[in-house]
Amino acid sequence: MKNNFNLHTLIRENIKSLKPYSSARDEYKDVAINDMIFLDANENPFENGVNRYPDPQQLTVKKVLANLKNVSEKNILLGNGSDEVLDLIFRAFCEPNKDNIITLPPTYGMYSVLAALNAIEDRKVLLSRDFQPQIPPILAAVDDNSKVLFLCSPNNPSGNSFTEEAVETLLKNFSGLVVIDEAYIDFSAQESWLRKLNEYPNLVITQTLSKAYGMAGIRLGICYASEEIIRILNNIKPPYNINELTQQKALERLQDREGVAQEIETILSERNHLSIALEEISFIEKIYASDANFILIKVDDATKRYNELIEKGIVIRNRTTQPLCENTLRLTVGTKEENEKLMKELSLISKS
Repeated sequence: MKNNFNLHTLIRENIKSLKPYSSARDEYKDVAINDMIFLDANENPFENGVNRYPDPQQLTVKKVLANLKNVSEKNILLGNGSDEVLDLIFRAFCEPNKDNIITLPPTYGMYSVLAALNAIEDRKVLLSRDFQPQIPPILAAVDDNSKVLFLCSPNNPSGNSFTEEAVETLLKNFSGLVVIDEAYIDFSAQESWLRKLNEYPNLVITQTLSKAYGMAGIRLGICYASEEIIRILNNIKPPYNINELTQQKALERLQDREGVAQEIETILSERNHLSIALEEISFIEKIYASDANFILIKVDDATKRYNELIEKGIVIRNRTTQPLCENTLRLTVGTKEENEKLMKELSLISKS
């Protein structure tokens, strides 16, 4: 299949003609002038820190991200969690009851949920046994209505990264958008695909502050793409989708580069210790290599072992219902103390 990517043909017709909503802060952007009187947005005038609407374009946050990731601010869209970003992609490029997406199970479950929500067919092509994309079957599943291919790398729940060769082949041969979900990229030895953003016009990358940055509670997802794609998504996003408190907390955390780096280093060290310690547990049959902040393990009876840990006050994730994941459990890397508690209980269960 030869790539004949044309963004204009991907956009839904109603989106092409859509006139985006213009908020008060879109019409007058210079909110930094302290002596201005704002009587344009029907806000409560009494100052309490959050009585004004937030910056609808999150320019300060984007400026910090652009510097951190070495991209242009025009290549960035922020969402209320990555799920909003993904939903916007469906809304902009996938025609309900007509188009389809390609997903590669086992993978992040929200791709399928959002497809169903938007009445889009989800064509599932299983990963290989070693959790890598199978190129020929993927390309065989593609037709003229295939709009988006979702690649989760590092993958959830397997934890591994896809090979650069496989991803590059798909970018070159898939004529729709290739969305690479890099939620766990900060824990990976592989480089982010951001370095290739200007090379592939169909490349879309999503990242998040929920994992390595420890900001799951503020719900901030990030999309990197061409200026044209970002412009389309901006046209359809809610006017104030990132609240003021989220923007403030994000700025604080993004500027604490040393603190974030130290936490990532600690998680990687703990992941290594945990991987080694798990080898001593008799009922664990396989420990999968991980590029994420979790480890997938294959056990003798996943449901039994899951329930035994619940009884010990430890919650993990049972992934046994996922394709290629029979009798697997996913363990998030915790603190040193949490990991020691996990290993103690696994050891006791193993000897019982």
